[in-house]
Amino acid sequence: MVEHKTNETDASTAPSSFSHERFKWYAVLTQSGMEKKAKATLEERIKKLKMTDYFGQILIPTMTIEKIDESGKKKKVEQKMMPGYLFVQMDPVHKATFGCVKDTPKISSFIGSAANQDPKPVPDEEISRIFNRAAEATKASPAKPVTAFEKGEKVKVIDGPFTNFVGDIDEVKADKMKLRLLISVFGRATPVELEFSKVEKLKDGE
Repeated sequence: MVEHKTNETDASTAPSSFSHERFKWYAVLTQSGMEKKAKATLEERIKKLKMTDYFGQILIPTMTIEKIDESGKKKKVEQKMMPGYLFVQMDPVHKATFGCVKDTPKISSFIGSAANQDPKPVPDEEISRIFNRAAEATKASPAKPVTAFEKGEKVKVIDGPFTNFVGDIDEVKADKMKLRLLISVFGRATPVELEFSKVEKLKDGE
């Protein structure tokens, strides 16, 4: 029997191995802000349908980072890497697994799915890259001078799991010194919230 992972797992504590001889990884889109609820509901549904043998790990792409508050003290904060995403490891040969996931409340769809076709799996290497890079981003960056940003402007990510990605500014939260970027992930514009210090304006020629 396959052990079904029911514990909450973020990117900073994700297993070192993401491969399995029978299972494949799939990227699932959830309702906004409902990643944890969708994960818990899917786990309950898997147990209810007695399908634990056909599912492996279910991971939420988040990471725990250290931030410095106004008093200068460090604190650990959970931060979403890819809002609205859930990664599910399952057996694609057993077709009922797709229906189990798709019919779960708070889950919208598979990423990369086409009409009358099974969704395309995400390579193990890509899953490993996403979570292992996030595991390294655990410390706060040194304070940097505040830079003025504008909606629609392109910026480059310089720290965290999306380092070197270029995104379009969708919203500027000046009061929180954060930006909401749209970054292309798996061919889809994905919203990512980052602090001003995590990005820089593109230089000429970039």
